[in-house]
Amino acid sequence: MANANQAPFSYPGLERVFHERGRLAICTCLIAHPEGLSFTELQGACDLTDGNLNRHLHVLAEVGILATDKQRGAGRPLTVYRITKRGRQRFLAYVDELESVVRDVHERSLGAAPKAKLATT
Repeated sequence: MANANQAPFSYPGLERVFHERGRLAICTCLIAHPEGLSFTELQGACDLTDGNLNRHLHVLAEVGILATDKQRGAGRPLTVYRITKRGRQRFLAYVDELESVVRDVHERSLGAAPKAKLATT
């Protein structure tokens, strides 16, 4: 494996488990709602179908990023999904790495723009 100096664009902190639109939306939503959200609330907030949301929730739970809490009340049972402490740490580290990507793109594009302009004139 190359180090950062040899492969400055490898971004090893971009975890595949988060690097998918649906899971990115779910984790962002759960970070914003630490008290947790129901399946229906997540579905509405993330604009995912039942099957798609269910599959993403299963993947995230499998690796310990989110936890489920089955609540029983007067009506139907309610499952509440919450991001775990470790999941929160991992997701925030992932977002930090994404910020590195964005910073690099902006810095490198500003540096490359004048060269590209000179080459075409």
